[in-house]
Amino acid sequence: MNVIFIAAIVAVSILLMLWRPWRLPEVVWAGSGALLLVLCRFLPWHEAGRAIAKGSDVYFFLIGMMLLPAVARENGVFDWVASLSAHAARGSAARLFLLIYGFGTLTTILMSNDATAVVLTPAVLATVRRAKAQPLPFLFACAMVANAASFVLPISNPANLVVFSKAIPPLGSWLSSFLLPSIASIIATYAVLRWAFREDLSPALEPCQEAQPLSSAGKGTLIGLGFACIVMLSASALHWDLGVPTCLAAVAVAIWSCWRDRLSPLKLLREVSWQTIALVAALFILVEAAERIGALTLSTRALQWADNVSRHGGPMLAGLSVALGNNVVNNLPAGLLAGAALAASHTSPLMTRAVLIGVDLGPNLSVTGSLATILWMLELRKEGVEMSGWQFLKMGLIAMPVALVASLLTLLVANH
Repeated sequence: MNVIFIAAIVAVSILLMLWRPWRLPEVVWAGSGALLLVLCRFLPWHEAGRAIAKGSDVYFFLIGMMLLPAVARENGVFDWVASLSAHAARGSAARLFLLIYGFGTLTTILMSNDATAVVLTPAVLATVRRAKAQPLPFLFACAMVANAASFVLPISNPANLVVFSKAIPPLGSWLSSFLLPSIASIIATYAVLRWAFREDLSPALEPCQEAQPLSSAGKGTLIGLGFACIVMLSASALHWDLGVPTCLAAVAVAIWSCWRDRLSPLKLLREVSWQTIALVAALFILVEAAERIGALTLSTRALQWADNVSRHGGPMLAGLSVALGNNVVNNLPAGLLAGAALAASHTSPLMTRAVLIGVDLGPNLSVTGSLATILWMLELRKEGVEMSGWQFLKMGLIAMPVALVASLLTLLVANH
């Protein structure tokens, strides 16, 4: 009977989190489910605490990755890049699309997919409004490149930390495994979007004024961001956990910015989405409860079965299955469960890489697939832009499978 109740609480909590009745934040539903599990003694307090503690590296990483773009936005770095892109486009919507997609790729690689969704989206929207361009192609570029480029580096997506947990490969090994599949994913996603919006990108844009200059504070911020990237890449190369170094580097950049510009640090702290941290903690509890009723055992057996199907067919099947599953439960719970199952199943490294690609790329199918896409939707609402889940799904049904198959095939060929 307990199994039924636990499964029902976990399933309903995740469904309500994705549906968001009365537009209540996702953390309300996930947190309520986690609290109910503990209060009903389906999950002891000490096990809930241990589940929360498992995510400590992810929390530190997210805090750092929210602080860095907040400093950049405060000092006009993203607005400067957007105006620079509009000026460099020279009246061509297609060229502007390529430039924005390219900058979104770099932002995702170096500052995580959440930064692309939260910070780049408003700047891009302001740019295309000034240029009187059709906004949809550029907004979709922000959302989809945030996932398509999110496995170039370990720091590009919090889900990477969740899947690998304490076993994140050193930077050199990571790049040898994921660089080529990432390039395939980025190019395939761009090609699909460029083809799908070919008519919207054909008209000429209104002439753009000279690009706005970057302030001295902005230049200082760029130096600080470069320092933070070096710290994160060094930590990855040394095979350290990424959360604490990322957070410390971001705090150092934030303190320097506040001291230089005589700003209150409270303004930057308010930019950190503490609700998101609480949401991730609640998801760790929900996954812990799911593991108690056999979800981990089933996932482990499924991975072992797929690993025995064939050397190449198994990873392809696992990657596709995980990608689809993301859109039912969101990629953070899926990544948590997949990471635990991979550790328990002792499958081949190729299987682990295919699963991670599925976790990172699968969310490009629907708006419920990842935290970054949900944050992107919230940013659009703030800017008065309505985007339905059906609109995203119609594009995702084309873009996600093409990019996923291209990436997985590249992975298999590279490992062959």
